[in-house]
Amino acid sequence: MIKNDLFLRALDGESVSRPPVWMMRQAGRYLPEFRALRDKYDFFTRCRTPELAAEITVQPIRIVKPDAAILFSDILVVPQAMGIDVEMKENVGPWLPEPVRSASDVEKVIVPDIRESLGYVMDAIALTKEELGGEVPLIGFAGSPWTIFCYAVEGKGSKSFDTAKGFCFSRPEAAHELLRKITDTTIAYLKEKVRSGCDAIQIFDSWGGMLSPEDYQEFSWKYINRIVEALAPLTRVIVFGKGCWFALREMASGKASAIGVDWTCSPENARYLTGGKITLQGNFDPSRLLSPPATIRKMVHEMIDRFGKDRYIANLGHGILPNIPVDHARAFIDAVKEYESKA
Repeated sequence: MIKNDLFLRALDGESVSRPPVWMMRQAGRYLPEFRALRDKYDFFTRCRTPELAAEITVQPIRIVKPDAAILFSDILVVPQAMGIDVEMKENVGPWLPEPVRSASDVEKVIVPDIRESLGYVMDAIALTKEELGGEVPLIGFAGSPWTIFCYAVEGKGSKSFDTAKGFCFSRPEAAHELLRKITDTTIAYLKEKVRSGCDAIQIFDSWGGMLSPEDYQEFSWKYINRIVEALAPLTRVIVFGKGCWFALREMASGKASAIGVDWTCSPENARYLTGGKITLQGNFDPSRLLSPPATIRKMVHEMIDRFGKDRYIANLGHGILPNIPVDHARAFIDAVKEYESKA
């Protein structure tokens, strides 16, 4: 039994006294406790060591006290499990020494046995649930197939992902085969996360906004939707696409429990585009957490007024930045908790 189930009730569309709140990347670099572990262990060691992953997941629950925990991991453990080498380079970020650039490269990519290749994630879920002690729900996550595809083909982060897009446009059959393999792996992975104890799932489409609306439908949304349809009978699913305001109507027409919104789309427009009948999550500009706490509080209350307290989860419009003072992150969380509807 979860003591604070506000997050789950908001996902279910129930009327609540105030919106629940959590922050994308809340288990991360803005916390001194996280940085202490980062200085001792490299990135993927932290991901692959259940005790470390559980500790990092629970840190923000103790320190800033959001209404949900999100498992510390990374979207790139999925391509690693598929036989694609992924490194985390200092001052570079994700680095894939042998990117997927041809049909024969796609053939070599495997759809793995999840328990065998990603069992450490399931162990981290079990430990995290134990440490949470039923205090708040636990969110599991994965990258969208398109976002994973971008890294697999580009070989690193990019401002345009033109190599990945070029692969889609010049070799569409091979591109769709790689996207299918990523989708099949992601479905199996997320189902195992739910079986292991995650209370909800979020799909991050970090690079969906790189595509035109037409190409988004072909190379991203149809694969996300396959994941949503596979997971929706088992758990609550949130879809978050950065820069994907143009697809909000389509996203809301499926079986997702909630749609994440970034800070470039107004609450009013997000409600309009989604028909006003689905839970929305977002969309405070992460950089705005550099404002004074009193300003943060005022802006958060205005944001909730604009979204409405029901069918809404307060969050950032993307991940929290590493230079945000902990007191400012706490001010964001506390502002939501202090909110009282004027209705």
